[in-house]
Amino acid sequence: MENVYAANEVALLRQQRIRLSYRTALNKYKATHRLNRVPWVVWLITLGTVALWCFTAYQTALAGGAHTLQEVLANITSNAINIQPQDNDALSNVLITYGAKENTLIQQGQYWRFVTPIFLHVNLIHVGLNMLNFVVLGIFIERLVGHLRFLLLYLITGIISVIASFYFAPQEISVGASGAIFGLVGAYSVFVLYHRQAFPRGGVPALLWLVVIIGVNLGLGLLVPNVDNYAHLGGLISGCVLGWEFMPFYVAVKAVQKPPVQQREHIHQLAYPLYQAQTLEDTHSLARRWPLALLTVVGTLALAILALHQTGG
Repeated sequence: MENVYAANEVALLRQQRIRLSYRTALNKYKATHRLNRVPWVVWLITLGTVALWCFTAYQTALAGGAHTLQEVLANITSNAINIQPQDNDALSNVLITYGAKENTLIQQGQYWRFVTPIFLHVNLIHVGLNMLNFVVLGIFIERLVGHLRFLLLYLITGIISVIASFYFAPQEISVGASGAIFGLVGAYSVFVLYHRQAFPRGGVPALLWLVVIIGVNLGLGLLVPNVDNYAHLGGLISGCVLGWEFMPFYVAVKAVQKPPVQQREHIHQLAYPLYQAQTLEDTHSLARRWPLALLTVVGTLALAILALHQTGG
């Protein structure tokens, strides 16, 4: 009987610690300086991506024969949802010129094309939906992990999504941020898995909902033409791996009498007594895991080199 009580006590303590880690991760940004709370990386990437689309849309319209502002806007509007056949070649040429994933050019030495496709988009609906999803998800995750970790997650998963497309879909000209966005979804899924005991019913409904969202988006990729599911899968899988390494997980490191004044109002009532007995530290922070972050960058470079070697580049 004593063993049962001891086991229950250990389980309850573990659940409280996980809940505390979850609450701390969600509210950590509230204790930082006001300017540091702004998700700068999300907004800079969004503005830069939209500005780049405006530029390539303008260039596509010019290549399609537009000469006045009215003709440029008419061209952009007519291609906002579906690319018109007469504009398809012009659009492809413009996207290739400014950095689309095109295997032959990458094999000829234009290795920067492993990065630039993340920031290029086909038309208004493409950039609009991707940036909407990115802003909604990105703001939450950047506040969760901080600016540098978020940038690492976004760029590495985006690059790996391009590498996956390069290797598995060599014939496709590919652009778009969706692979990196899938990477963020994968990283967040691991965060939920880490903290599943902080969710109702052990986190099963939350995880199932994420599985449904991922499945629906991948399923649409099979039905809608010109959707690069290899890039999506590459981003998702790499996001799960990086999430396991870098998504926040707080543990007790030493005893303190009480939490900092600026954090006290954000601590869950159930976990407050536990917090009073300890201070928490993110064991997955870049300050603690910078060698792993460096290894991740080197590993991504090695993966690109391997893909080039395997495809004859």
